[in-house]
Amino acid sequence: MENQKSNSNLKAIVIVLLLLLLGSLGYIFKMSTDAEIVRTELKTTLTEKESVMNDLQELKATYDAAIAENTTMSEELIKERDKVVALMSDLKKSNGDLSKFKSQLTALQSNMKVLIAENDNLKKQNVTLTVQRDSTRVVLVESKKANEVLSSQNSELAKTVEKGSVLTVLNTKGAAYKVRSSGKQIETEKANRADILKVSFTIAENKIAKSGTKMYYVQVIDSENNVVGEKKVENFGTKSLTYSFTTNVKYENKTVDVSEDLAGSKFAKGTYTVNVYDKAELVSKTSFSLR
Repeated sequence: MENQKSNSNLKAIVIVLLLLLLGSLGYIFKMSTDAEIVRTELKTTLTEKESVMNDLQELKATYDAAIAENTTMSEELIKERDKVVALMSDLKKSNGDLSKFKSQLTALQSNMKVLIAENDNLKKQNVTLTVQRDSTRVVLVESKKANEVLSSQNSELAKTVEKGSVLTVLNTKGAAYKVRSSGKQIETEKANRADILKVSFTIAENKIAKSGTKMYYVQVIDSENNVVGEKKVENFGTKSLTYSFTTNVKYENKTVDVSEDLAGSKFAKGTYTVNVYDKAELVSKTSFSLR
């Protein structure tokens, strides 16, 4: 009787121990399963975090490249890049839910597409403007060269016209004459017989010269270097001219012969010099002698 009771107790103990063992195994299995789930979730979280970080780094690199191009949008690009850098910093510190970072990444990527598209369009416009500017510059340079050539040609033409319009004084002569009571003039080479000195010259025809009255200053110098005649002085800037007389000639672009008499007495013997001036410029000269 006692043996049967002892066996029954032993069986009960075995059953209890078996149940405890099965419970422990079930608990251990659950703990292992939960740990694996946690590891899987953690691994997934780390992978997603790395993916988001990589996307942010690519976004930052895109902005860096666009900023380096130094367009007028650089300030806006820098602001957006700084937002990316700030989000990267927050992401490094985060160990929790990534949904907030994903949504912000999506928003930043969307903004990036818009800004980069605007920046690319701006670059194209700048290229077009540069080409137009360079083309305009070439045209301006060529135009400047053409104007310089034209200006040079005009200057040369003006000089040619100016030179061509200068009146030429030819055939200047000087001689002494005795005047008879009848008024008849007889040329003489003797100083003691001379009553007047006659100066004559010719103004050549010039179709491009300005017509009108021209004044010439005539200077007659005797052998003793004295100016004969009025001995008046005319100043031309820093130059002064002592002259014997002036003559006004009506010039109409045709050849004009000019002749003027210079009265006097007791003319000196020797060589006389006759100078014809257009203002301060000597335009003709000659000489003659009295004995």
